[in-house]
Amino acid sequence: MNLFALKRLFFQLIACVFLSVMAIGCSNDDGNGNLDSDNDTVLDSIDNCPTIANEDQLDTDGDGLGNACDEDDDNDGILDINDNCPLTANPLQEDADNDGIGDACDDNTILPQFPCENGLANGHPCSGFDLMSHIPIDVLGGDGAEGNDSWGWTDPETGNEYALVCTTTNAAFVDITDSSNPILLGTLPTATVNSLWRDIKVYNNHAFIVSEAPGHGMQVFDLTRLRNVTNPPETFTADANYNEFGKAHNIVINEDSGFAYAVGSDTFNGGPHFINIQNPTSPVFAGGYADDAYSHDAQVITYNGPDADYTGREILIGSNENEVVIVDVTDKANPTQISTIDYGNLGYAHQGWFTEDMVYFLLGDEVDEISFGINSRTIVFDFSDLDNPLYHMEYFGPTAAIDHNGYVVGDTFYVANYTAGLRAIDISSIDSGVMIETGFIDTYIPDDNTSFNGAWNIYPFFESGNIVVSDINGGLFIVRPSN
Repeated sequence: MNLFALKRLFFQLIACVFLSVMAIGCSNDDGNGNLDSDNDTVLDSIDNCPTIANEDQLDTDGDGLGNACDEDDDNDGILDINDNCPLTANPLQEDADNDGIGDACDDNTILPQFPCENGLANGHPCSGFDLMSHIPIDVLGGDGAEGNDSWGWTDPETGNEYALVCTTTNAAFVDITDSSNPILLGTLPTATVNSLWRDIKVYNNHAFIVSEAPGHGMQVFDLTRLRNVTNPPETFTADANYNEFGKAHNIVINEDSGFAYAVGSDTFNGGPHFINIQNPTSPVFAGGYADDAYSHDAQVITYNGPDADYTGREILIGSNENEVVIVDVTDKANPTQISTIDYGNLGYAHQGWFTEDMVYFLLGDEVDEISFGINSRTIVFDFSDLDNPLYHMEYFGPTAAIDHNGYVVGDTFYVANYTAGLRAIDISSIDSGVMIETGFIDTYIPDDNTSFNGAWNIYPFFESGNIVVSDINGGLFIVRPSN
């Protein structure tokens, strides 16, 4: 190539760079003078939105203007910025369930059987929560049954949601995908005899069930069987039974590690009994921890909180009647106590849950209302340093009802308050010592007394917003925040 040719090539390159910056250059030219201004491989002459890249040329309303630069994609006279269903024409903007999504494109237009209106939902006092539906306890557990624990499962293949509800006689499995029309698919009877206490958790599409019924052990049930129920309700049998302990008060599972922890069992002085459930239908004994005696409830997590000393460790927080214990259970053969903490006016350290950032631990004391004549109380600990846990604050609810089980989702603490039902508490300002109740629905109508009636447990983790409440006297309540 001669010097003249090299100079010409150099100036052509300079020109291309300049014109490209001006958005009209040769990089947008097909070589025949046809421009592609937005560089989306569609020439301006046939591009339905030549100034904004839209290779798919999507034009929902067929008006010749691509969605990428059409301010009314469905051509219904409502600008996209104001349209509650911008890709489907709906000029009347109907929204039956008031969720901000127009009926024309809302995949979930399920309406509550009993919306919260004028402070009541089918006679149940409420604020901010609708009663989607209700299944009485005798339907779930038979005549004379009472309700206790509950959990939930979302089918990873179908997205269907299921309430898993324990009673004194069995575990009941309810399809709540249409939460206004739940379907009792079947029940798994107790392994031995009836008991006031039955607890259930989920791992890898299997339910794990324990009870204080003598000789009960741990039942394992494959939840994918619920997909194929054709004639509900069925009576199920367990897929496996683990019998390294007889009775147990509760079971907790760390889904990250695939280990279950039975607490309050007749082994390890009532301390946590470790079970490898990575193969759910072949559970294997993995050890236990007896040093701090009886553990009534626990939460076990793979730690990712502010204390860098324990990052990635498997940590158990035990609510142990007279104190809260923090134990490193990573090495199942050598579990090690990290620290313990108690608090003033201690009645019965019952159950607690971490905030999502693992800074605070919210504890419910089951008998302080009885012993000290106070309103429902949540004790909050600062667990920023697991070796040195600190008392942070107390929250008192508006009633004297006994608090039972509570769980954190985002900035909301959901707690079952026996006779006062489900309470929702904003914890976004917990750093400043502020917690504020934002809503409730009372599943036990007669009163809010300090007694053991009403809401036992809640499951607030469904992505749909459905919340399961299991009630001793009432059975299953499915509720949702009001829109």
